[in-house]
Amino acid sequence: MAIRTQESLSGFIASDPQLTYTERGDARFCARFGQENFQREEDGTFTKLEPSFGNLVLYRATAERAFERFTKGDQFVAEGYAHDYTYERDGQTVAGEEFVAKKIGHDTARTRYDVDRTPRHAMNRDAAGQAFEPPQHHQATPAADSLSM
Repeated sequence: MAIRTQESLSGFIASDPQLTYTERGDARFCARFGQENFQREEDGTFTKLEPSFGNLVLYRATAERAFERFTKGDQFVAEGYAHDYTYERDGQTVAGEEFVAKKIGHDTARTRYDVDRTPRHAMNRDAAGQAFEPPQHHQATPAADSLSM
């Protein structure tokens, strides 16, 4: 079985997200994103450079959920594709590029958060009355984590 892959993008939300609607009534999330850039030096250290910026868009239900969950400064990872476009402004043709995300989530390497495993839609269960129980995660106490040598 082949592994399906798509383009990905990681960065941070650089502007306040906007939620608008297309002519067909589809939700459209739009925000500027930034990506940090670093240069490796000869001594093995890294020098932080100016960030680069671009446009991020999402559509339909994904756009609405992203607008509820993302704010300026949030670190994210998205899956989708780069889209080149043109439009007219003051009689001039302007070209641009945007990343159209099909899926987006907070970057787990840079974000602390809690996961709500409650099902989105209530499901009918059989007569046994089995209900969804989210897994219980227990944090180890510092004493349990320490090892003596």
